Amino acid sequence: MLIRIPRLIIGLLLFGIADAFMMRAGLGVGPWLVFAQGLSHATGIGIGLLTNIIGLVVLLAWIPLRQRPGIGTVLNILLVGPGLELGLWMFPTPELLAVRIGYFAFGLALLAVASGIYIGSHLGPGPRDGLMTGLHSRFNVPLWAGRTAIEVTVLIVGWALGGDAWIGTVVFAVLIGPLCGITLPLFDPDLRRSAKTPKPRPEAGGVLTSGDPDQDQDQAKGDPEEAILRSQEPC
Repeated sequence: MLIRIPRLIIGLLLFGIADAFMMRAGLGVGPWLVFAQGLSHATGIGIGLLTNIIGLVVLLAWIPLRQRPGIGTVLNILLVGPGLELGLWMFPTPELLAVRIGYFAFGLALLAVASGIYIGSHLGPGPRDGLMTGLHSRFNVPLWAGRTAIEVTVLIVGWALGGDAWIGTVVFAVLIGPLCGITLPLFDPDLRRSAKTPKPRPEAGGVLTSGDPDQDQDQAKGDPEEAILRSQEPC
């Protein structure tokens, strides 16, 4: 725990700084950040504080979904916003397009690394991730469908309010999944072990026979996306 909490804090702060790089690029950002930008334009509240407020409101939606937050959930709400504000304060908006593209690429890569760092701490999912997994467990909504519906909704609302939705938003949507697919196993030994476990053999009736009961149990969890999301749940 003494190692995991500092790791969680570092990952969440880096996540906010990564968002700041993509914002400064001015090429479009991810759906939730578009939503925060739109609300910031509409209310005049700073985007860092709004990021915290949005996380808290989303957390309240966990109550009917019967989700349980962990310490990582609380720190996610508290730290991503300050990390974003810190990044915006440290890095000015570049004028050259080449530099802006570099900002965006670096921010996207850093976001994937930061996700691996904080998710791999296993101290609780972020409020937005918990909303998605809660819909899945409570109403049997497929993970991909829940995630798509939520992110499309916040993207449309944020864009209508003046959020920065552009080509970078599309690039983010296409690349963030594959990038996290690389970084999450790098920072999470459980996912690495699960990835190496043999698949079920038909002749064994779908029962795993790797010789390692822990690995068999991990592999039996099925969908890799669910395994990644489960890795974010409180221990």
